[in-house]
Amino acid sequence: MILAAPTLCADDESSLPLSYVETADAKLVYFDWLSQLAPLTLRSFTNSHAWQRRVFGWVPSQPTGLLMKDFSDYGNGSAWAAPRNTIFFEVSPPSLTFETNSPSERIYSLMNHELVHVATSDVAASQDRFWRHLFSGKVTPNAQNPESLLYAYLTVPRFNVPRWYLEGSAVFFETWMAGGLGRAQGGYDEMVFRAMVRDGAPFFDPLGLVSRGIRVDFQVGANAYLYGTRFFTWLAHAYTPEKVVTWLRRDEGSQRHYADQFKQVFGLPVEQAWQDWITFEKDFQQRNLAKVREHPITPQRNLRGSAMGSVSRTFFDEASGTLYGAFRFPGVVEHIGALNTRDGSYRNIADIKRGMLYRVSSLAFDPGTDTAFFTNDNLALRDLIAVDLKTGEQRLLLEDARIGDIVFNPIDRSLMGVRHESGLASLVRIPHPYTAWTEVHRFAYGVVPFDLDISPDGRRLSASIGEVNGDQFVRVWALDKLLAGSIDHVSEFKFGQSVPESFVFSRDGRYLYGSSYYTGVSNIFRYEVDTGAVEAVSNAEVGYFRPLELASGQMVVLAYTGEGFVPALIDPKPIADVSAVKFLGAELAARHPVVTTWQVPPPSTVDEEKLITGRGTYHPTRELTLQNAYPVLQGYKDSVGVGYTFNFEDPIRFASLNVTAAWTPGTSDLPGDQRAHINMSGSYLGWRAELAWNKSDFYDLFGPTKRSRKGYAVRLGYDHLLVYDVPRKLELSMDFAHFGKIDTLPNAQNVSATSDRLTTGALRLNYTDVRRSLGAVDDEKGVLASAGLALNRAGDQGSALMRAGIDLGMALPLAHSSLWSRSWIGVAHGDRDDPVANFYFGGFGNNYVDSGTVQRYREPTSMPGFEIDELSAQRYVKQMVEWTLPPLIFESVGTPGFHLTWVRPAVFATALWTDAGGNSRERTAGNLGAQVDLRLSTMHWYEMMLSVGYARGYERGRKAGNEWMLSLKVL
Repeated sequence: MILAAPTLCADDESSLPLSYVETADAKLVYFDWLSQLAPLTLRSFTNSHAWQRRVFGWVPSQPTGLLMKDFSDYGNGSAWAAPRNTIFFEVSPPSLTFETNSPSERIYSLMNHELVHVATSDVAASQDRFWRHLFSGKVTPNAQNPESLLYAYLTVPRFNVPRWYLEGSAVFFETWMAGGLGRAQGGYDEMVFRAMVRDGAPFFDPLGLVSRGIRVDFQVGANAYLYGTRFFTWLAHAYTPEKVVTWLRRDEGSQRHYADQFKQVFGLPVEQAWQDWITFEKDFQQRNLAKVREHPITPQRNLRGSAMGSVSRTFFDEASGTLYGAFRFPGVVEHIGALNTRDGSYRNIADIKRGMLYRVSSLAFDPGTDTAFFTNDNLALRDLIAVDLKTGEQRLLLEDARIGDIVFNPIDRSLMGVRHESGLASLVRIPHPYTAWTEVHRFAYGVVPFDLDISPDGRRLSASIGEVNGDQFVRVWALDKLLAGSIDHVSEFKFGQSVPESFVFSRDGRYLYGSSYYTGVSNIFRYEVDTGAVEAVSNAEVGYFRPLELASGQMVVLAYTGEGFVPALIDPKPIADVSAVKFLGAELAARHPVVTTWQVPPPSTVDEEKLITGRGTYHPTRELTLQNAYPVLQGYKDSVGVGYTFNFEDPIRFASLNVTAAWTPGTSDLPGDQRAHINMSGSYLGWRAELAWNKSDFYDLFGPTKRSRKGYAVRLGYDHLLVYDVPRKLELSMDFAHFGKIDTLPNAQNVSATSDRLTTGALRLNYTDVRRSLGAVDDEKGVLASAGLALNRAGDQGSALMRAGIDLGMALPLAHSSLWSRSWIGVAHGDRDDPVANFYFGGFGNNYVDSGTVQRYREPTSMPGFEIDELSAQRYVKQMVEWTLPPLIFESVGTPGFHLTWVRPAVFATALWTDAGGNSRERTAGNLGAQVDLRLSTMHWYEMMLSVGYARGYERGRKAGNEWMLSLKVL
């Protein structure tokens, strides 16, 4: 989301709406409209920071930079320990769907979680500190200098660990830092593993989890949290929490690699311990299942034979027997769908943009007009969309309205919803025809309503609501009084710290039905509004969610399975008793009560004013500091050089500067004036700049594409986002460049320059709106379009080149397979004999070792089957058709630190027509080709791609050519 910053700010950095407040341990940068949350953030950070230092023996290498922002309607955070300690976080309330987030105060929880990442990655022994001193800081792998992979491991070895280690440790400790409130003691995690044991589902091993488990499962990356948290909890239970802490520490004598440190602490390999945990887990959950089965299990009839992944709130059309909902499952882009429960047929109605895991989208239903209302951009600022369920026709009602949890009022056809902005939640009303909203009530910070519903008679509004201390309620208001300004509720039930889910009114308005882990298992509960009586109406073996009462008295529920949620029917009958299952977290606390002493003090214990050392307006360019510096190899033409690179950044990465200086030794055949190489590049928000002398490049060592150039270059560019509505983006790029003392064209390595000076100016528009389904490895449908104009002056000759292209893709019925049409057209004006006044084509374009785009054959200037720059034109039309086949996902090929993840094949055919018109320069060329890309994972976080390609070129009147391509993309 930080990419949106250029659209929010003026070019003069003095007008950036950013301020900072600083202590000895942190520099908090925030957008000015969030200033009211700065004190709470500093207090929460200070207490957590002290805890991390005490428990992990952490001596911070530097103060932590924090960026507080509000570019998403749901809260989240991210952390880095290299090149500097940094935390970015959104202030919106997190989604509590299925209790997959902690209901504790959000910033307190975020600071605890993210600082575990920072502390356990930044921890250093003397040998790590030696390398940090040698390289002037911690190193982040940089694609331009792949040697940095080694430097990163030397300076921050504990950042190079599997994601399950990072997220499992953070969730585990975050839970106990919050006094036991979190997923290490959560009902969802218990349910997941109980379902796996019941269904006999295989458990992933550490390698299978990171190679396959986070790609093919409907929970994708969340599996790293699930498995990691559970493994850490079992370790603490089986071996003591103190040993878990020792594993994460980096004391003198500890091992650099996490797996070696594990064996040193626990006395066995991590893979063996993992299998021991699985054996324990199966027995633990069998005992839980036996406990649940002490009372009769509620019978269910599945409405679909297979799971549907994540499912939103659903609505049922009883006349047609159709169940409507928002769905997100592997192989299909998230969408509004219709399931015919009578014949099992299924219909995709409308795609959803940026659907959420578990929640997918907020959905409301107007049965009178067969209209569904849903939210798009659910991971950013939500839009409100209406779709005709019969025709699929969509209407954008409110853009960036930030409203969700919507519910339809059948009496006046209005919508009610919850709006998130600046960390606060507001209850809003959207009257028909839904062109504007009005605020009904803005709640205090930390009070968050969700899962709204309106009674069938339109008189009452219900909501689940969380308080700042983590307490959870279902509350009911008289709607007329609420709209008149009274926030006094007429009914309330307190669920403690168990989140009440999706409570909806019965058809007669007497009850609210919803789910809760009130007894440890998510069952359906019936709450009588007038009396406050609560009864369980199901005894689920695993878990039921999102109830919907039918006219028959039966109820549609979502039944959890290991592959996602299945719509099912149950008979909701009051049950006298249900058994409570055991939570592994509770068992841990009973066996090792030390975890109950780990709670971080509340923010109120800190007086942040006594800690503040500075505050003011934040100017990114004034904050540039050296992050690291290290030796590099460089290629120049056919020679090898050595150099040093220096990297500068501000604490929140708005501004950067890189300086690389290299020298080619005298053993080469280069003239003396081409032995020195300097390249300086910088960026600030949307600005880019570069100064180069005899530009060199690491990847020129591996050819055949050459990026190094003789002479000097001065470049200045600016990228402006005209539309930023991910995945839909429209970007305007403006570039100016001047080259001197050149012998080769800057963008055509095999074309000699006729003048040693060249000045260019270019404008480009790039549009993208592409989608991919869960589990995809490439874009599967959508549109990519571009148009550009370049004006050149080479010596005393001028020229202009115009180019445009459009890519159109469609998903095929075969999961993760797509068909693309890629079209380009170009016209150049200028002397045909002027090299600058031509377009050039040829080759795959990949080096044997590379850092660029893998599918280089898709680029406008590529033409596999021909030599690089072999074809030239002043006018051309180019057409490609590409079929991307489904990938093959690997599970256990390699080691956790280096393994194969997937292989993807693609075939393509291209036709190129140049300079048509019957003249001697007219050419017609084509090719047929294929490329296979093999994704490899190295050092747990970094991806490489080994590509093999072949193309056969054809040209009318000439012999066909062949080209083989082998390329390893590094980072």
